[in-house]
Amino acid sequence: MKIGIAGLGLIGGSLARALSESGKHEVFGLDRNRSSLLAAKMVEAINDELTDENIGQCDMILIALYPQATVEFVEKYADKFKKGAIVADCGGVKRLICAPCEKLAEENGFTFIGAHPMAGTQFSGFGHTRANLFKNATMIITPKDNTDIRILQKFRDVLTDAGFGEINFTSPEEHDRVIAFTSQLPHIISNAYVKSHTAVKQKGFSAGSYRDLTRVSKLNETMWSELFFENKDNLCAEIDFLVERLSEYSTALKNDDKEGLVELLREGTDSKKQAK
Repeated sequence: MKIGIAGLGLIGGSLARALSESGKHEVFGLDRNRSSLLAAKMVEAINDELTDENIGQCDMILIALYPQATVEFVEKYADKFKKGAIVADCGGVKRLICAPCEKLAEENGFTFIGAHPMAGTQFSGFGHTRANLFKNATMIITPKDNTDIRILQKFRDVLTDAGFGEINFTSPEEHDRVIAFTSQLPHIISNAYVKSHTAVKQKGFSAGSYRDLTRVSKLNETMWSELFFENKDNLCAEIDFLVERLSEYSTALKNDDKEGLVELLREGTDSKKQAK
């Protein structure tokens, strides 16, 4: 299969590596950073550059760009995609991307599938890509209800070739609601937590708890701020809920309410058990 990949950063570049190493696909890549494109060619992550001339030959296009750039890419090439091609994104929000791209797909004879790989690191750029990034990882997809099962199977086969171990189906709305809690809120918590003046004194006083809570504090502020704004209704609801819960712990401590604090901690423990 001929597969085009737009964006050769951590996600797109790792997809290119994985699919090329599978030996089952001819992979073409596109990136505004020429050094990333040349590096991808040098390590044989791609067979050649994805261009206006060959994009119409691709059976599948995977877009690993920022959300708004993804929509703009699909708008630009909608009439150039091969009829019957599968076009999928890798963005961290789905409502903003899926609605316009699905409409363009219907108008131009290709299938658009919203997708979000549950894998990554705190690093970015092609230099940090690796072929096994998606080994046994989950891919969340948000296909339309009437998507042909044969198309979904073809997409699943490619995802399997890339190393994914599980595929979860949901709607764009449900994806954005849950991802606000599981991904976006933890990044904000971690980023805010390390702003404490005590953070500079933590060396020698910290172990696993500090490491785990600060793992995602260093982030790409441009990308993440875009994701946060594009899902701000869900994210603000989660932030406000957390602030209310934290105030309960603070109030119990200030009032020397030992029983109240014990109950709050018990509730958290029970919630964790139920969330497994």
